[in-house]
Amino acid sequence: MMLVEYQSQRVSLWYFRLALVLFILQVVMGLWLSINYAFTLPQDLVNVFPFSTARALHTNLLVAWMLLGFMGGTYYILPPECARDLFSEKLAYLQLALFVGAAVTAVVGFLFGWTQGKPLLEIPLPLDFVIVVAALIFIANVAMTIIKAEVRTALQWMLLGGVTFLALMYLFGMPFYQNLNTDYYYWWWVIHLWVEGAWEVVTASIVAYIIMRVTGVDRKVVEKWLYVETGLFLFTGIVGTGHHYYWIGAPDYWLWWGGIFSALEPLPIVLMVVDTWMHVRERKNPIVNPLTWYYIIGLAIYHLVGAGLWGFMHTLPPINYYTHGSQITVSHGHLAFFGAYALLNLTIFYFAMPRLKGINKYQDRLGKWGFWITTIGMFVLGLVFGIAGILQTYLERFLDIGYSTAHLTMMFWFRVAFGVGLVFLAGVIITVYHLFTIKPSSIPAPEPVVTPASNI
Repeated sequence: MMLVEYQSQRVSLWYFRLALVLFILQVVMGLWLSINYAFTLPQDLVNVFPFSTARALHTNLLVAWMLLGFMGGTYYILPPECARDLFSEKLAYLQLALFVGAAVTAVVGFLFGWTQGKPLLEIPLPLDFVIVVAALIFIANVAMTIIKAEVRTALQWMLLGGVTFLALMYLFGMPFYQNLNTDYYYWWWVIHLWVEGAWEVVTASIVAYIIMRVTGVDRKVVEKWLYVETGLFLFTGIVGTGHHYYWIGAPDYWLWWGGIFSALEPLPIVLMVVDTWMHVRERKNPIVNPLTWYYIIGLAIYHLVGAGLWGFMHTLPPINYYTHGSQITVSHGHLAFFGAYALLNLTIFYFAMPRLKGINKYQDRLGKWGFWITTIGMFVLGLVFGIAGILQTYLERFLDIGYSTAHLTMMFWFRVAFGVGLVFLAGVIITVYHLFTIKPSSIPAPEPVVTPASNI
């Protein structure tokens, strides 16, 4: 028996399950990449499974499981927000089949060298069209559900705007331009405006819904902050794209315009933390499942530290001039993606998956172990990458030592990163196992206060 208000919410369960499997595979590929950095591998092995292939798998698995989580989360929260079932469950399953089919074909293709070559967008053009069809189905299903709804909320339209923006930006990364500067110009439209634009809008919308359901705080309070946070994300994120342009031959002024606006990007994240704290103080509901609340708080704090503060320090123009493309970038990338989006997906999973199994209050001891191991492990991993990046910056860009020679001095830190990565993988496996086998708690849970959706 499912503890959900609408039967169509059950489609999200398959999105969640597949996302968790891809999460494990992504971390395994990350460990293999760290081995490449930490040790000198036999050339025969490198020829069979080159670094470029492993990197493509690692990054594309990241994108795939993030998107599956967003899509599943959207399908879970939309019916209660719209006070009706999804427009079409069949379309949701068709979309999932197309997306997974394209992803599996892409992974097999990478192993045989079938790739477009763009980092994070290596999927070949024929598969891009399959992804576009799946995205159009997704947008149509979401839009029709909202249009046919009897209630209208800010959260609905914000969510629709986010997923539409996400799909639209993907189109700019599909063509291959002969001029590499032009190619990377539009490449950043996808990468930056995804993670610091569209994905942030989706994040704010989903977190707003979960906070309302967990805390019982008034909808008007949540939606007020949703407008402010989303507006700031778009304002700072869109112009902040320019801090990448300097490195592809664009005019010098983009270094400062982009750098300054990128430096402002922590502001909406700070507001997210403040917002979360206010909801803690104003909540009407007891915290039924503390682990779900751990993830909400962890998301806000990690988002601030990883994406906000670390990004702020790294993208300031006088600093970025030296650190760009170093392991400091890797450090920021890992902390930001984990803090902003991995924890978001895990928050969705811990909120929705127990309910989809008919569980209101669940046993969380094993899940807490997974939470602390992964969050502490990723923080240490980011710190280790940061140390390696500072060393790399000093050796290569101040002492003018060649990359290969400088790399020898960094291998110790990459070995440390591999060890920390093993611990992180253990935390991920514990978390995934707990989500797949979650059991009800013997302690009964009080009935929560549900904030109704109202017409706007």
